[in-house]
Amino acid sequence: MRYAEIIDRLLERRGITTENREAFLNPSYDNHVHDPFLLLNMEKVVDRLEKAIVGNEKIVIYSDYDCDGIPGATVAVDFFRKLGIPVEFYPHTNHDDGAPSADAASSSWSGVRVYIPHRHDEGYGLHMDAVEGFVKNGVTLLITIDLGITAITETAYAQKNNLDVIITDHHEPHDELPPAFAILNPKQKGDKYPWKGLCGTGVFFKLVCAYIKKYGEARNIPLGSEKWMLDMVGLATLADMVPLQDENRVFAKFGLMVLRKTRRPGLVSLARAMRMDMTELTEDDVTFMIAPRLNAASRMESPQLAFELLSTTDTVRARALAEQLTAINDSRKTIVAGIMKHVHADMEKREVKDVIVVGNPEWRVGVLGLVAGKLLEQYDRPVFVWGKEGGDIIKGSCRGNGTVHVVDLMKEAGDIFLGYGGHEGAGGFSIDEQGILVLEEKLIGAYGKIKKEKGDTAEKFEEEATLDLVSKDFMSELLQLAPFGFENTKPIFKFSGITITDMVPFGKKKEHLTVHIEQNGQKRKAFSFFLTEDALPKHVSVGSMVTVLGSIDRSVFMGREEIRIRIIDIQ
Repeated sequence: MRYAEIIDRLLERRGITTENREAFLNPSYDNHVHDPFLLLNMEKVVDRLEKAIVGNEKIVIYSDYDCDGIPGATVAVDFFRKLGIPVEFYPHTNHDDGAPSADAASSSWSGVRVYIPHRHDEGYGLHMDAVEGFVKNGVTLLITIDLGITAITETAYAQKNNLDVIITDHHEPHDELPPAFAILNPKQKGDKYPWKGLCGTGVFFKLVCAYIKKYGEARNIPLGSEKWMLDMVGLATLADMVPLQDENRVFAKFGLMVLRKTRRPGLVSLARAMRMDMTELTEDDVTFMIAPRLNAASRMESPQLAFELLSTTDTVRARALAEQLTAINDSRKTIVAGIMKHVHADMEKREVKDVIVVGNPEWRVGVLGLVAGKLLEQYDRPVFVWGKEGGDIIKGSCRGNGTVHVVDLMKEAGDIFLGYGGHEGAGGFSIDEQGILVLEEKLIGAYGKIKKEKGDTAEKFEEEATLDLVSKDFMSELLQLAPFGFENTKPIFKFSGITITDMVPFGKKKEHLTVHIEQNGQKRKAFSFFLTEDALPKHVSVGSMVTVLGSIDRSVFMGREEIRIRIIDIQ
C-alpha cells in the first residue's frame, strides 16, 4: 500500500489524472499514436512521394548531422529498402576551400541517396552549394529531416529549378516559411496535429506511417511493419531531449523495446565496445552512452560514420566503425574537458548573471553544445557558448533551463544574430564580431522581459524516504513511470539521517565515487559520476551523518542486478 501511495503522489505531481493515467502507465502503439494524416500537408506529401517512386525519380534525403537527423536518415534507409529501392550515401568532394559539394554524384545514378552536411565545413541546415549540385545532377525530389524550416532562399532556388522540396522538421518556424512543395511540421500555423512535441525523426516517421497506410498494401508492405523502425524513433526522441509525454512516450517506450532486440550490426558492435548488455538497455544508456558516440562523429570527424554504423548490414564494417566511434568519443571527451577547465577558471572571476555567455574563438564549434549542457547542469540558467572555426562568422550553441524558450529569447534579443534556430530547450546561432560584444547584455535584457517562473528550486526532491525504499520491489513499481527524460524526470527522493560508512572512488581516473551509507540498520550503495571526495562539502566524510538527495537507480552488470541511489546532492 505504501508503494502505491507514493506512485500516486508522483503521478499527481506530473499532472497525471484518472483521465490520462492508463495512457501514461500503459502506453499503447495502437491506441495512443495519432493518425499521421492529421499533420498538415500529409496527403499531398505521400502522393508526391508515390509519384516519385513510380516514376523512378532521383530522390535525395537530406538529414541533419546529429542524433536526431541521423536516426531519421536510417528510418529512410529501412523504408526504401522495404520498397526494394537501393539507397546510397551521397558522396561529398571538396572545393578548393575545403567545403563538401553535392556535385560529387554522377548524373547516371537512380534511386535514393542520403546527404548529410558536414558540421564543420558546411554547418547546420540546407545549403545552396548542395542544392545546386542536386539540380545539376537531375534530382527531382528532396526530402529534409530535422532541418529546413528556415531555408527560404535555398528552397526557392530548388523549386524554381524543378526540384520539389518536402521539408520535415520540428524546429520553431519563423514568420516566413520556405516556399517548399510541402512542409510537415506540427508547429506551423494551421497545423491541427494534436501533439506538437515530435522530434525530427518523429516527424519523418509519421510520413513513413502515412505512406504505408495509403500505399503499403499495393507495395506489399504490411501495416504495422513500421514498428520495427521505432528503435531509431525512440533513440532520436530520447537523444534530442523532446518532452517525454503524449506520443513521444509511446515512441520512447516501444523504441527501447525494439532496441533491446536489435539486430543492427552497428548497434550490436557498439554495445560490445561499451561492454553494454543491449537486452537491459535503459533510457540512460541511450542518452549518456549511445547518443554521445553517434554525435561524436559529426563533432569530431564526419557524420557519415554514425549513419553508416546505424544502417550497415556488414558485420565486419560495423565492428570497425564501432571501434572508430569509441576512439573519436574519447578524443571528444578530452577536448571538452580542456574547454571546461578554462570555463571554470573564467567563471570564478565573474559574477554569475541571469544568462551565462562564454566563448573563445579557439573553441571547436562542434562540442559547444556539450559545454553548454554541462554549464546548465551546474548553474541552472540559460547558457550560450560560442566559438569560431575559420572565416569571420562566430557560431554557438545554447541550452535552456525551463525558465525561457531559447528561440524566443534569441528573437527578443533583437537583430544581433545572423541566424538562429532550435526548440524550447536547445538551439544554435551565428553572429558576427560586433554582435558578440553586446550578446550578453542583449540576452540578459531580453530574459528579464520574457522569463517565466520555474517554481521554488530550493526543494529539489519530490518525496522524503527511508533506505528500505531502495529495493527491487519498489523499483518495479517506479519503473511504471519510465522512460524518464525531459518533462518526465526521474523522481528525486530525500534521505535524512544517513551515516556514511565508506567512500570508494571508481573509474579509469578515479573520477567517480561510490558512497556506502546506512540508516537504522539498512545498508545501501549510493554513487555519483564525476564526483571526488575533495569536491564534497567539508562536513561530508566517513562517519558523518548527512542528508542525501538522489534518484533510485537499477544497475545490471554481468547478469547481476543492484538497486542503488544516484546522488544529486549531499547536505
